[in-house]
Formats: sequence, C-alpha cells, structure tokens
Amino acid sequence: MLRSLGQRPVTGSDEDPRVAELRTAVSRLRRELAAHPAEFPDRGIAEDELAALAAMAAGGIPEIPRLRRSLLLVAGAIGSVSALATRLADVRDAVELFGEPPHRTLR
Repeated sequence: MLRSLGQRPVTGSDEDPRVAELRTAVSRLRRELAAHPAEFPDRGIAEDELAALAAMAAGGIPEIPRLRRSLLLVAGAIGSVSALATRLADVRDAVELFGEPPHRTLR
C-alpha cells in the first residue's frame, strides 16, 4: 500500500500512484466478483460500475465525484456479499486516496 500521496512508483513510470492503486484494487475486485459463484440481484450493476472505475483509472486522473458515485453503486450492489468485503474495502481505500470532492455551497 502507498504510504503517502506524494510517493512515486520506483519503476520509472510517471503514473500517479493513486491511479495505480485504484486500478489494482478494481482489478482484484472484478476478478473475485467474476469467480464468485452466487448470483445476486445487483450483480450486473456492480460489474458495470467496476468496468466504469477501470475505465476511469485507465484514463488518468478521474473525476472525484464520479469515482465516489461509482463506489457507492458498487458498495450498494455487493455490500451484503461478505466474501467480497475485503476487496470492496480495498477499492474504497483507493478512492479515498483522491481526497474529498469540493463541497458545494447552498445558495
């Protein structure tokens, strides 16, 4: 796991380490979800949103509000499947590396 937001990968790549962490976490959850034998009603939603998260990670620095929306949809879709809880927490941790979205003020 990355120790700080400013840490750079050692591989010589100039990729943002937060994006790398997100891509890894999403990939692991997608693999575990694909291997999970039980069907559940919102599995398709989880798969679609994980694909969206993977696409955001592949595209560079993602939009924080969109990241958080996808995380909420994935969590809602698979949150009750305890076998996926660890990998879901990894995705949540990776999303949190991007910080909080700007707060909107009410007018």
